[in-house]
Amino acid sequence: MGLSPIEEAGAWLRGSLGRLSWIVAVRAGAVLVLAVMAVVRRPAWPPDTLWLVALLAAGFGSRVFLRHLAPFLALFVLYFVLSGLADDLNPTVNYTPMASFDLWLTGGGELPTRWLQRHLWNGRLSWYDFCFYLLYTAHFVMPLVTAVLVWKRRPRLYWTYVGAIMILSFAAFATYVLFPAAPPWLASDHRHIPPIHRVSHDIWQAVGIAEPDALYSRLSPNLVAAVPSLHASYPLLIMIFLARVFGGRKVWWVAAYPVCLWIGIVYMGEHYVFDIFAGVAYTLIACALAFRTAALVSLRREHLSRPPPAGRPGGRRPRFRSLDSRTWQAASDKKTSHWCGSGRRSTR
Repeated sequence: MGLSPIEEAGAWLRGSLGRLSWIVAVRAGAVLVLAVMAVVRRPAWPPDTLWLVALLAAGFGSRVFLRHLAPFLALFVLYFVLSGLADDLNPTVNYTPMASFDLWLTGGGELPTRWLQRHLWNGRLSWYDFCFYLLYTAHFVMPLVTAVLVWKRRPRLYWTYVGAIMILSFAAFATYVLFPAAPPWLASDHRHIPPIHRVSHDIWQAVGIAEPDALYSRLSPNLVAAVPSLHASYPLLIMIFLARVFGGRKVWWVAAYPVCLWIGIVYMGEHYVFDIFAGVAYTLIACALAFRTAALVSLRREHLSRPPPAGRPGGRRPRFRSLDSRTWQAASDKKTSHWCGSGRRSTR
């Protein structure tokens, strides 16, 4: 008589727990410690970096994980550490160029952020405020989720994806050093632009955070890293690679992800439209470079994998075709008759 579904589930659970090893215990302990550090006390690294380190710890002991995701996460950790130093390397903050572009884009009438808040913000939070901010906070998670999808569905495309997102991230870091740019809410606080309501403050207070400014300073180590907007870049890059993996007709609906996030970051006062344009340009260039590099590497590997021609050491191809004995004799007779004929004509 067979076991019931509940008994089968219990047997599977007991068997799985029985197979737990010390590696799993190390993984769980490291993730727990890092999570407590990110929430309870202020560490030397920002919490987003600690979460990435926690993912590295979660994959400890897995060769497949270390081969594929560990380099990706390690580069992300390096990027986040460097981005926290960018504002210290260049103290000059740009407040008005992005606002001037947005005003020019709208004909000099009103900033897009103020226009959106005039139509969408009514003094209290609505359902779309939480939706916008949920997409905003998924900024650090979605690239990793997409990395796993690309790795599992199109392994040959995985390193192209890693290269594209790393080119994009480090190009953005270089721009943060050369051109520190304040977001709209910060420019509004310093009275460089008309007043803007920071919607994220209300969301944090709604979930029980009494001091949103202190929390935001911990979550974002660089407050003047607005150009280009990686919140605009990553969703577009994710959409491009998901279209390559699954086909554009199957994932056309993914386009709603970057479009909604672009509207949300402008509405909440986190970015200008200029920041989004810059992020789109950086993304397209990064993808073009990554795909071109991957194509060159593939051609190089294909060339090196070709077997060398028979009879030629080192893989060098013969410049002339070998002749058999009959062909060689016929050519020799023809050459001899030609020179003999030439000699008789010259004596006349």
